[in-house]
Amino acid sequence: MNTEKTKAENIGEEKDINIETKDKEEPKKHSKTASIIIDLVAGVAVGAGAILPGFSGGVLCVVLGMYPLIMELFSHPIQAIKKHWKVYIFIGIGWAIGFFAISNLIKFMFSRYEIFTVWTFIGMIFGNIPSLYKEAGKKGRNKSSFVSMIVAFILMFAILLTVALLPSANITPNVWWYLFSGFMWGLSIIIPGLTSSSIMMSLGIYEAFNAGLAGFKLEVVIPWVIGMILTAAALARIVEYIFKKHYSQAFHAVIGIVVSSTLMIFPIFEKYSVSDVLISAGCVIIGFIVAFKLSHFKIQEQ
Repeated sequence: MNTEKTKAENIGEEKDINIETKDKEEPKKHSKTASIIIDLVAGVAVGAGAILPGFSGGVLCVVLGMYPLIMELFSHPIQAIKKHWKVYIFIGIGWAIGFFAISNLIKFMFSRYEIFTVWTFIGMIFGNIPSLYKEAGKKGRNKSSFVSMIVAFILMFAILLTVALLPSANITPNVWWYLFSGFMWGLSIIIPGLTSSSIMMSLGIYEAFNAGLAGFKLEVVIPWVIGMILTAAALARIVEYIFKKHYSQAFHAVIGIVVSSTLMIFPIFEKYSVSDVLISAGCVIIGFIVAFKLSHFKIQEQ
């Protein structure tokens, strides 16, 4: 009897262990085909959004879950390429498609339906806030986390507001200014929320820069690439160190930056009819729902 009772107890314990193990199991990873599609789509989104005024490539990297991979690429390039080379290939292909092809479509949408396009993007960005907040609390939260978020929000909002209020400068674009453009792009990748295109517009060099990239002009492309890579590589390890030592504070600061930079692109000073208000509200809702649903399909390490 004692033997049978012991066996029953052991079986019960094994069931409990199995239940606990199932609870602790990580969610199933995407299939290879799904992962490739997600990598491509994420690359397209970042490539298309990075060149648009008011949008940050770093923010898009964060909301799509590729920010750690990008940081690792700049801080430890050889090691990162060995580990994630397949992901980088598909993200790179998607980025090229988005940057050079889809961005033209988005520019068309901006020229015809600018307000509705912006509200859709805003909805999509805020649709990713819940997943960002969840990610930020992965290693716990405390008062300093929320202080960091508020301070980052105020600082970034003040910087972007100052840039927005500056009159366009009379600058003649040249190689050095295109190098500066690369420097700003590198910063916008490493520091989510920093909108390089908005700053370049305030300086009066955005149109010439954009035209040079579209026409593959080497005098524009080469200094831009050099400035971007040098800046990102120089700052990546510093930012990586901050995230390792102060993960919660750093990630909550990113949320503050994302929210402040998104508020800055609100088209609230436009003239709206009743139908415009309804359509804009619908665009926000659709964008939010789509992004919220897609936030569960982020880049996975492979």
